[in-house]
Amino acid sequence: MKTRKLTGLIAAAALAAAAGTALAQEVTLKVHHFLPPSGNAHANLIVPWCDKIAKESANRLKCQIYPAMQLGGTPPQLFDQAKDGVADIVWTLPTYQAGRFTKAEVFELPFLTKNATTASPALWEYVQKNALDEFKGTKIIFMHMHDGAVFHFGKLGPKTLEELKGLKVRAPSRLGSKMIEALGMIPVQMPAPQVSEAISKGVVDGANIPWEVVTPFKLQEITKFHVEVPANTPKPGNSIFIFAMNQAKYDSLPADLKKVIDANSGLETSKWAGKVFDQPEVEARKISQQRNNTFITITPAEYARWKKAADLVDDAWMKEAAAKGANGKALYDDAVTLLKKYGS
Repeated sequence: MKTRKLTGLIAAAALAAAAGTALAQEVTLKVHHFLPPSGNAHANLIVPWCDKIAKESANRLKCQIYPAMQLGGTPPQLFDQAKDGVADIVWTLPTYQAGRFTKAEVFELPFLTKNATTASPALWEYVQKNALDEFKGTKIIFMHMHDGAVFHFGKLGPKTLEELKGLKVRAPSRLGSKMIEALGMIPVQMPAPQVSEAISKGVVDGANIPWEVVTPFKLQEITKFHVEVPANTPKPGNSIFIFAMNQAKYDSLPADLKKVIDANSGLETSKWAGKVFDQPEVEARKISQQRNNTFITITPAEYARWKKAADLVDDAWMKEAAAKGANGKALYDDAVTLLKKYGS
């Protein structure tokens, strides 16, 4: 009897010790992205998010951040790095992989979104409802958009469709390429880190890119003309961004650390990320103005011409979505409804 009682006490003590070890588990998350440490995403989004989960977990959850592709690979490979466990978390533009995220990329259609603050929660809700299957293998922590891509040119300032014709312009994604082509230009698709060199070497005449990344890549020194649309109108292009975690890594966390991640995920976190991405526009424009760069706002009549020309991209996307078994028109209408819901 005494022996059995002693054995039972030892077993109970071992279980208690194991439980205590699990409870005290510390986890360091490898976070990978493609922008430099000076970039808005690194300094004002990823670092604050990591600091917050560290604080709320009593420093049991920590991040080791690798900016500027320090873990290797290229920006289009980032999503799969999270999916395959090369990194624990990535921040990236998933549509760098052309044609893979067809349902989610509806938010990249031209002249659809005005800014990140209103578009980001709409994107989150839309993907949760319609496109989670495209991100299988990851846990989406939050999604967001940027302030909207306008045109930045090195040596000229086109104001009309006729003046755009034949210009080589960097495109951020597949739909960005289609929009640029619809406006009569020649799209050259490339990730944001390559844009400055491409313009300076004359590989492209300009870029469709948001103000948010102009200063990190010093584009205000290379581009002398900034072509914008009338105030409070949807921008020519936008991009979807994702902050995603390897699903198996999330599943391996103890319940209390999962709760910390969950508390810093979702709709509200996506809203916050959108606000972070709208904030740099004012300062970036100011810096370019101080360099005496030329700002061009196209007329409302010209804006209508550009928008009409780009309607072909919407139609083509709906047909492509249908070819993959989705109801493209219904998805487009749902995206528009959600954008209206959140004020875009």
